[in-house]
This record gives sequence, C-alpha cells and structure tokens, in this order.
Amino acid sequence: MTNFHTLIVGAGYAGAVAARRLAEDGDKKVLVLERRPHVAGNAYDCLDQAGILIHQYGPHIFHTNDKRVFDYLSRFTQWRRYQHRVIANLPRDNPEVVPAHKTTDGRFFFPVPFNLDSLKNAFGTKEGERLGQKLLDAYPAQSQVTILELRQNSDPEIAAIADYVYEHVFVHYTMKQWGQTPEEIDPATTARVPVRLSADDRYFQDAYQGMPLNGYTPMFEKMLDHPNITVETGVDALSRLELADGAIRLDGEVFGGPVIYTGQADELFSFRFGPLPYRTLDFGYETLPQDYFQAHGTVNYTVDKPYTRITEFKHLTGQVKPGATTIMRECSRAYTGAEGEIPYYAIINADNNALYAKYADLAAQYPDLHLLGRLAEYKYYNMDAIAARALALTDELL
Repeated sequence: MTNFHTLIVGAGYAGAVAARRLAEDGDKKVLVLERRPHVAGNAYDCLDQAGILIHQYGPHIFHTNDKRVFDYLSRFTQWRRYQHRVIANLPRDNPEVVPAHKTTDGRFFFPVPFNLDSLKNAFGTKEGERLGQKLLDAYPAQSQVTILELRQNSDPEIAAIADYVYEHVFVHYTMKQWGQTPEEIDPATTARVPVRLSADDRYFQDAYQGMPLNGYTPMFEKMLDHPNITVETGVDALSRLELADGAIRLDGEVFGGPVIYTGQADELFSFRFGPLPYRTLDFGYETLPQDYFQAHGTVNYTVDKPYTRITEFKHLTGQVKPGATTIMRECSRAYTGAEGEIPYYAIINADNNALYAKYADLAAQYPDLHLLGRLAEYKYYNMDAIAARALALTDELL
C-alpha cells in the first residue's frame, strides 16, 4: 500500500472529484475504496429490468450557480438540457372552488414552489388572479416573499395566503419527511417557505441546470478513469483501517499520506459517543405498460398519501421508450442502522451538532484525516456543493 500517496474512502461526488483532481493536477497515486459494488454514490443510475434508466437512490437533478463546478464536471459528460418542474397533487378541500387544473380523479395540482399560477389552481382562475394582483400591488413583481412576510401583512387576505401555503405545501409534507409534529418543526424553517410573485414554475433557478446526457454513472466512471487512480468496489474500508494514537493504518501499515473520508463520522470511530440521527428513505418501484404515468418528473403529495412524492424517470433522463415507464414512490422514516438502510439526511439541531462536534474533535487528532461530504460532515449538501467542497479541499492539499 506504500505505492499510494492518497487514500479516499467513498466513490461518490466528494471522493471522485477529489480523486481525479489529486491524480491529475497533483500527479498523486490515489486509492479509492468503495463499500458499494459500484461508483457514483447516491447519484448512481442504471437500467432496470424493463430497460428504463432509473436513479437507484432517489432522483438527482443537477443545478448550480458555481461555474467552476459546472466546467469541471463538464469535462466528463455532455449535458441534456433539463429544467426541473414539480407539482403538488392534493385532494380538493372545497368542492365549490373550480381549480384551473384538476386531475381525472377529483384532485387538483399546482406548481411548487407556490407561485401566481398556483393561486389560480388553488382558488380558481378569477379569484386567483385577484389575489395575485393583491400580492403584486404589495410586493415587487418577480420577487420571492416568505410566508412570514405575508403573515405580517396588514391585509387579512394576504395573510391568509400564507396560511394556505403553510397548510397545503409545507406542514404535512414536512411532517412526513422529517417525522415531526407541527410543534417540533423549527419556526425559522417555517418562516422561510417561499411564495414566488411570478409564473416561473422551475423548481430551481440556477444558471446551470441539466442532466448528464448518458447518465450519472458514466460521468463518474470517466472521472475515475485515470492511470493514477485505483478503484476497489465492494470493499468495506473500515475493516482495513485502524485509527489510534494519531496514526492511520491501512492493512496494518501506517499510511503516511492524506486520507479523505466521505462516510459516516460516527461509524468511523465505532459510534464511540453514540450514533448520529439520520432520516432514511424507502423506495417503491413500479414499471407500467404505458408511455407516461404523470405530467412531471416529480409530483409531491403534500397533504395526504403515506409517500412524499412520485418520480417518473423518463421525464428526467429524456429516455425514449414507448410502452413502458418506471415510477418510484418515496417514503421517509427514521434511520435505525439496520442492515441495508442508508442514511440520507442528517437531522440538524443543537443536540445533534454537539454530538457531531465530538466526532469532529476526534478526527482533528489525525492531521492527515479529512472529513468530506454529507455523512462525514453531518450536513446537507447539494451535489454541486459537495463537488465544490472537494475542489476546495484539493486546492489546499495541492
């Protein structure tokens, strides 16, 4: 193992970007150990039994305002132009209101984030236009206001719009996603829920948006295809690593170079202070004998249903395959650490941050150990932010 200058644990965004940068710009021999039988981390995509390209660990839509990140990843993929749009699918709670758009089963839908078109769908075209004009008279067009701002407006009808968005977009969805009661939801999070004063129905408004033309997995495979990079998949790095007395050993020998670790920080130290809490996701896949199941790539069920959303992958990927489509229903629950479970989302609060700080302090005792990514840093990162963090860390190492 002395032939390698750098050890990286994990072949997702953090590990792959760091590996390529160090191998190419630093001329370092890099060993990447990946527990799963594939590269690309949670962005991994593959063909299912019906030949539909699916995202195995949930939908991943790339978007960024970071030109450096976009340019770097563009070396390894062409992009399919794609701007993500999401709708909320809800039961009609007032049969007297005729929404601008309704479903065949008596439900209705509107764009998310909530915008001026959402008002027409929620309150009917005429009333929605009237309420929209009230908002435009009170706030700048094309701006984004929070429900806290709306609730503080002296006009009771504007304040009522905030209550509607809270009830129909935010609170029930958040309860399902995070397993919290309304009383447990951080008021600061509630206050930031946006309403767009435009008809822009794009979920993201970043300058660079798209999907890897041939999928995420080929992008990662190309990124890791370098003579200075050795990738071993299906390998549990923690069975080969030993951290003691400020030294890191790999296969019993002291490893003298940088070690970039992208897995769970608590697991790295054998849960010494107890496990960090996470949310995990359960995915239910279904292939249907039809061209499409829904009109959008993602449909959120913000009020009812046990699942949070349904994703239809052909909308995301642009794959043309008549007569078949695959959808995925997504449910969130507490992560228990059971075999096969995947920790997806850190549960950020003061107590959990304090627990993580104990693990970060342990890691700091090893000068060559670098914690990088969602799990290792116990933070929520979008894909572009993880890539940016990897570029920034390799800037320091180089």
